[in-house]
Amino acid sequence: MKKALSILLFIFVMIAAQPEAKAQCAMCTANAEMGVKNGNTQTKGLNTGVLYLLAAPFLLAGVVGMVWYTSYRKKSTPNVA
Repeated sequence: MKKALSILLFIFVMIAAQPEAKAQCAMCTANAEMGVKNGNTQTKGLNTGVLYLLAAPFLLAGVVGMVWYTSYRKKSTPNVA
């Protein structure tokens, strides 16, 4: 349990220490660049929206992995009487 918490803390720190990402597809990038040239400042909101959409599958995979890991650990632990 202590090792799992240490790993989760390490992952959280690594994610929190990441620089700002600019994740966009080619069409979104082109539209955002044109908007900035015209004085529009919605590009940062577009970047944030893409990152939120990206976070959902990773969180889901993490939860499924953690549930699988904990159920596997319970089954493989020998019964000590």
